[in-house]
Amino acid sequence: MKRWPLVSSFVLFVALCVSAAYWAIQLLKPPVRAVSAPPQTAQPAPRLDAAAGLFGGRSSFAVASNFQLKGVVVASNPAESVAILAANGKPAQSVRTNEAVIPGVTVKEIQRSYVLLSEGGAIKRVELSEKAKRR
Repeated sequence: MKRWPLVSSFVLFVALCVSAAYWAIQLLKPPVRAVSAPPQTAQPAPRLDAAAGLFGGRSSFAVASNFQLKGVVVASNPAESVAILAANGKPAQSVRTNEAVIPGVTVKEIQRSYVLLSEGGAIKRVELSEKAKRR
């Protein structure tokens, strides 16, 4: 019984310290900043012709009429594939992917039966002739 005043004083002192620490933290913490979401930008509508190949359709490419695909050598590494193209009635030349056929026109993709050319950002498709396919 002689220790009750000492124990109760200690418990009350600890409670006072905890309360003082809590209120000091509450009063001295910085104000909460408002969080805002980044502004939403309008997304362009997806091109439907881009997904045509997924469902059995064909993607729409412009056909390059001033180019003739004479032959194709397809390698397992796409960078090593070679296409033989004739441009504007000139003699045929061999070109690889990302090479210029004529100034402003580059080869984007070489496949077994066609080549995709990029002319000023527009993708054009040049098909291999039936005669060349049979060889």
